[in-house]
Amino acid sequence: MIRWKLSIQEYRGNMTIVHKDGNINKNEDGLRRWPLPNSIDNPAYVEEEASPQIPIEGISVIDLNTTFFEGLISSYTQDNNCSILFQLLIKDCKYSSLIHALDEIWKESYD
Repeated sequence: MIRWKLSIQEYRGNMTIVHKDGNINKNEDGLRRWPLPNSIDNPAYVEEEASPQIPIEGISVIDLNTTFFEGLISSYTQDNNCSILFQLLIKDCKYSSLIHALDEIWKESYD
């Protein structure tokens, strides 16, 4: 579309562009379906810049030992709020005594 705008820009004062609805617009269909190739012979030729080939490595494999996971689990069990939430989720009910034992920020998130 930009190439067409640039191509007709020099005729700006000498022509008028009028919108035609649907089947009335037979010319547009031909222009859209058979565009000119972007070659040097085309008056609206735009030189394309070659982008450098950069390989994308999307897979990352890490190996964590069991010490990491044991530390993660023990940190959750030692945290008072996490252990209370864990009990609430296992029992699938709302014991008011357990909910009141949570810190204020955790209470707001749980309710």
